Amino acid sequence: MYDPSHLRTFLSVAQTLSFTQAARRLGLRQSTVSQHVRRLEDATGRQLFSRDTHSVELTEDGEAMLGFARRILEVHEQATAFFTGTRLRGRLRFGASEDFVLTRLPEILEGFRHDHPEVDLELTVELSGTLHEQLAAGKLDLVLAKRRPQDPRGEPVWRDRLVWIGAERLRLDPDRPVPLIVYPPPGITRALAIDALQRQGREWRVACTSGSLNGLIAAARAGLGVMAHSRGLVPPGLVRVPDRAGLPELGRVDFVLVHGRRHPSAQGAADALASAILAGGDRLHPPQRAGLGR
Repeated sequence: MYDPSHLRTFLSVAQTLSFTQAARRLGLRQSTVSQHVRRLEDATGRQLFSRDTHSVELTEDGEAMLGFARRILEVHEQATAFFTGTRLRGRLRFGASEDFVLTRLPEILEGFRHDHPEVDLELTVELSGTLHEQLAAGKLDLVLAKRRPQDPRGEPVWRDRLVWIGAERLRLDPDRPVPLIVYPPPGITRALAIDALQRQGREWRVACTSGSLNGLIAAARAGLGVMAHSRGLVPPGLVRVPDRAGLPELGRVDFVLVHGRRHPSAQGAADALASAILAGGDRLHPPQRAGLGR
């Protein structure tokens, strides 16, 4: 009843909230993406997106379709693998940034392990900057991480805005340097936070450095300072710093999948895991409500 290619297109639009970005991700024309969504809406008899010239948003029925589409595609891929007799094997070195420690990425990895039990999956959790360095050095096959500004590499999983967060009771003294809670170099959010403060001419000091997200969260909850973090992944117990604090805008950040050098033994497994992450991307972060443009 539901064409798998239409479901894949629907998931891509739902994750990016952009017909243009979905077309780039899938290697399709934007008109084809629109056609796939329209045909899926015809098949369901429901409107899945509300869209105008400025924004794209999921409707209630679209939200419901997310879970159905994901499960249908998972079963479709399992059936295809079973009846074609293709079973992925080999070693896959996958790197995920610290940002995903508190998301539902483990569920996606568990599903991948269930579907491909003969793949030896090695997981590395590190800073985004470090993961990109390891990928370039040939030490990883696939990376899910933040992308540096102006870096064209990678397949977008989603885009989010960076915000300043801290303990609810924290009050910043405008006459004293901003206390920063940061990853060590080459942390991408560290660089973006410091660059933003320097452009504003605001003094700052490092109040806490930790290579662990849990370490940063503990320092922030203790009221030691503020940290730059993805708006959609704000940890429990922390809040956005109010605008009256006068901190500079941090801009947007892209979360991307980047493939390493194509080792034959890892290529199929890397492609399969990338597909699983893209199909289940809505489980990695709360659904966005503001469109990113068509």
